[in-house]
Amino acid sequence: MSTATAPLNQLWIEDRLTSGLLLRRVFAWLLDALILASIAGLMWMVIATLTVLTFGLGAHLFAFLAALPFLYGWLSLASPMQSSPGQALMGLVVVRDDDLGAPTGLQAAIYMLFYLITMATGVIWTAIALFTTRHRTLHDMLSGCVVVRRSVWRALLPPPALA
Repeated sequence: MSTATAPLNQLWIEDRLTSGLLLRRVFAWLLDALILASIAGLMWMVIATLTVLTFGLGAHLFAFLAALPFLYGWLSLASPMQSSPGQALMGLVVVRDDDLGAPTGLQAAIYMLFYLITMATGVIWTAIALFTTRHRTLHDMLSGCVVVRRSVWRALLPPPALA
């Protein structure tokens, strides 16, 4: 490939990786919110039942509900799926920004920490994705990750080596 066409190919790949990304991320967030609410509701019922059965001794377990959003996201991003269930259903994957590899466990934790801070301080902070390259949000940038379309990302991966 000539050096004159390399930047054009790079721009084409970037466009394919992130086309339709913002709307997909919104729908993924809605799906994750429904899934997380269902899990939290189920956990609440189990903990409430345990609290009644143990005459109040299980009440301290309600504190675990506060950690649920972080654990849900962190374990999802650090898994081989590299995305939350909502993101996976919308065909998205979270990868490292520098080489498009899988995020590390620490990156996934930082991603979720700043995501939760962003949500707690006002969703308006996610609007930064309208103005950044690759439509990255603040928590994407602070963790060194980017959300891309799974099908395009997979097409860019080298084929597995034959043993």
